[in-house]
Amino acid sequence: MEFEEEPCRIKDEETSVGDVMEVNEGKRHQFQKKIQNGDGNKVVSQTKKIFTQKQAGKSGVKGSFTCSQCGKSLTSKPNLKRHMRIHTGEKLFTCSECGKSLTCKGHLEMHMRIHTGEKPFTCSQCGKSFKCKGNLERHMRIHTGEKPFTCSQCGKSFIQKSTLDDHLRRHSGVRSFSCDQCEKTFVVASNLTAHLTIHAGVKPHFCSFCGKSFSQLNSLKVHEQRIHTGVRPYMCFDCEKTFSTSGALKQHQRIHTGEKPYKCSHCGKSFSQSGNLKDHEKVHTGEKPHQCSSCGTSFTRSSSLQYHNKKHCKKASK
Repeated sequence: MEFEEEPCRIKDEETSVGDVMEVNEGKRHQFQKKIQNGDGNKVVSQTKKIFTQKQAGKSGVKGSFTCSQCGKSLTSKPNLKRHMRIHTGEKLFTCSECGKSLTCKGHLEMHMRIHTGEKPFTCSQCGKSFKCKGNLERHMRIHTGEKPFTCSQCGKSFIQKSTLDDHLRRHSGVRSFSCDQCEKTFVVASNLTAHLTIHAGVKPHFCSFCGKSFSQLNSLKVHEQRIHTGVRPYMCFDCEKTFSTSGALKQHQRIHTGEKPYKCSHCGKSFSQSGNLKDHEKVHTGEKPHQCSSCGTSFTRSSSLQYHNKKHCKKASK
């Protein structure tokens, strides 16, 4: 899209600096004349009022224009008009590449960067680039160490609000995201997305050593470290035990800290691992998904089934 530049009016009208000074001088004499006519206080008061209003508009003082739907205050009428599109659902700006519609011009410009690949916001620390300023600001917290979002239950802090929201769901134990293929439930949406790749049979991550493929990148990293490299870069500072993944280290550290972030929604009992919470909740639901193929006895935990097969089941031992 091409934009036509607005011509400079002073240049087009060929107005000289001297002419402008003469006009301003004439206005000053007119103003002084009004004051001398005995109406001075009124004129000065009115002029001061107009000036104050203009300055308030420039300084961005909120409260002048209020949304009738949600009560939000905005600094100008155009801003209010743009804001109202959130409530009306009006989307005036359409992408010429994919047809997606957006509520304001700024959002369209940001969306277009998906198609153009433009990333104008670059990190001064590591050189990584981003499509929008907000993403750069969030990224900078990695370098500064700033974690402005703190959990009210355990005090743990996070870089992003979305990460805090996911963390709070783990405290509540509410498993809002369900798999429509196996009815398995998850606390966080991203865990469900990763789980669905198992059903789809998609394994896009290949081991560079043996060629084995995995549905999740983290599973590939764990495989390479455990089987091929033997690297265990994550060490516990309390007991010096090492781990191949940061997740395994975090889980281990709860032994030392006593942290139990996974809480049962039925009885309030807390656990250090999400797997232990899942097994515990089956006590309340009565679910016993692990069944002995020999005698048909069912168990809440897979470990209980394994123990049963080794020690008690006569049919399994034959």
